[in-house]
Amino acid sequence: MNKFDKLAEIGQSIWLDNINRAMIEDGSLKKDIDNGLRGMTSNPSIFEKSISAGIGYEAAMKELNAKGLSTFEIYDELTVKDVQDAAGLFKPVYEKTKGLDGYVSLEINPDLAMDTAETIKEGRRLFKKVNRPNLMLKVPATEPGFEAVSELLGDGININITLIFSLEQYIKTANAYMEGLKRLSKNNGNLKNVHSVASVFVSRVDTAIDKMIDERADAKLKSLRGKAAVANSKLIFKKHGEIFSGTGFSALKAKGANVQRVLWGSTGTKDPLYSDIKYVTELIGNPTVNTLPGNTLDAFLDHGEAKESLSGGISEASGVITTLRDSGIDIDAVCLKLLDEGLTAFQKSFASLLKTIEAKKG
Repeated sequence: MNKFDKLAEIGQSIWLDNINRAMIEDGSLKKDIDNGLRGMTSNPSIFEKSISAGIGYEAAMKELNAKGLSTFEIYDELTVKDVQDAAGLFKPVYEKTKGLDGYVSLEINPDLAMDTAETIKEGRRLFKKVNRPNLMLKVPATEPGFEAVSELLGDGININITLIFSLEQYIKTANAYMEGLKRLSKNNGNLKNVHSVASVFVSRVDTAIDKMIDERADAKLKSLRGKAAVANSKLIFKKHGEIFSGTGFSALKAKGANVQRVLWGSTGTKDPLYSDIKYVTELIGNPTVNTLPGNTLDAFLDHGEAKESLSGGISEASGVITTLRDSGIDIDAVCLKLLDEGLTAFQKSFASLLKTIEAKKG
C-alpha cells in the first residue's frame, strides 16, 4: 500500500494543486493517477504560469487566433480544454469512488467575485461548456459568493468554495452548502450526485501572523511561530464535525446528501525554518482533502508519514488563538485581510494572463 492509499484509508484524499497541458499530454498526470492521485485543483495563478510558459499552448493559441477569437475567448478555450482532458483522465477515479473523488476544479472568472448574478451566470455557462460530471467550479467565500454557491448547488453543480481563511467564513460556507442542497431538493434534484469541498487556505495564515510576531519583542509570542495556521485549521475542522453531525444536516443526509469535506489549500511551506511537508503531516484526518503543489507532493511521497494528526490538540489550538488575541494579534482581522489579498492576487494573475495571450496573439 503506497502513501496515497494509506491516506485514503485514514480518510484523506490527495489532490494536485496544478494543471498544464504538458502533464496531460506526456502521460505524467495519468501516471500519478495510477499511483493514487485522486483529484486536481486550478486557479488563475496556476493557469497564468502554465500558459505564460507556453509549453504545449503555442499551436493551440495560433489556431484559435486564426479563427478570430478574442483574448478572453482564447483563454476560455485553452482552460476549458485542459479541464476537460484532465477530467477525462480522472473519470475512472470518479467512478471507482462513486463520486467522492476524481474532480478537476476550475475557477470562475475572478473579476466576478463580488457580483452574485454574474457569478451564477458564468458558473452555469462553464458547467454546460465543460460538460463533465467530475467538474468542480470554484467560487470564493465572499458574501456575494455564498448566494452564488447556494444557487449553483441548487442546479446540481459541484462547487469548491475557495479562499476560506477564518472560522466565520467556514461556517457561512457550510451553511451555503446546506442551503444549496435544500434548493436542489426543492428542484427535485438528486442530492447523492452533488459534491462540494470547503477550501481552507493554510500557510498564508502563518506567513502573516509570524511576521506580526517577529515585530514584537515577546518571548512567549515567539514560541507560537508556525502554530497559528494549524491551530486555526483544527478549530475549523472541529466545527465541521459539529455541523455535519448535527440536526441541521440530518434531514439532508436522510435524502442522500454528501458531507461537504474540508480541503486544505495553500499547503506549500513558505518558511524555510519549517518542514517542507508541515501542512501535510499536521493536517491528516477524516474526512478531508489536501491539495498539494507538485514539489510538496513529491516531498511527502519521499519522506512523509501517513498518520492521523487532526483529531487531537483542540484545547492547545484554542490556547494558541487566545494567546495571540490577548497579545493584540486578532486572527479574524488577519484572515479578513488575507481574503482581500487573495481576491486581488487572483484578479492580478487573471489580468496578467490575458495580457500574455494578447501579446502572443500579436
